[in-house]
Amino acid sequence: MRAVVQRVATASVAVDQKTVGKIEKGLLVYLGIGEDDAQVDFDYLLKKITGLRIFADTRGNMNLSVKDIQGHILLVSQFTLYGDARKGKRPSFSTAIAPEKANVVYRSFAEAIRKEGISCEEGVFGAMMDVSSVNDGPVTILLDSQKRF
Repeated sequence: MRAVVQRVATASVAVDQKTVGKIEKGLLVYLGIGEDDAQVDFDYLLKKITGLRIFADTRGNMNLSVKDIQGHILLVSQFTLYGDARKGKRPSFSTAIAPEKANVVYRSFAEAIRKEGISCEEGVFGAMMDVSSVNDGPVTILLDSQKRF
């Protein structure tokens, strides 16, 4: 599994010009799921995202997690994180999981975040979405459960 995690002051996602998810201070998480991902990958990213210490403490050091600050997460499914553009000019998405399976994992991931006690808003799986955010910092972290980067 892969994720792009952005520390945000605010973020929202809209479908057909209607807001379907909106958060204030927290994390905007783009989540990609690969065909070879297993429970260990799910667990790794869940623990990493919910525990990632990228919010400032009282001394200004990045030492607090989204849970510590009682922040929120906006989760957006993004299969294009598995785009491979090493050959040619059109990315291949052959290593991304099939959409029907991805939707189940995506929904389970959102629910697992909520079980961690963190408010989680979602985009609409498979929809064309307009995502808006104010990146705080900016702070953007790339995560891969296979630790390829």
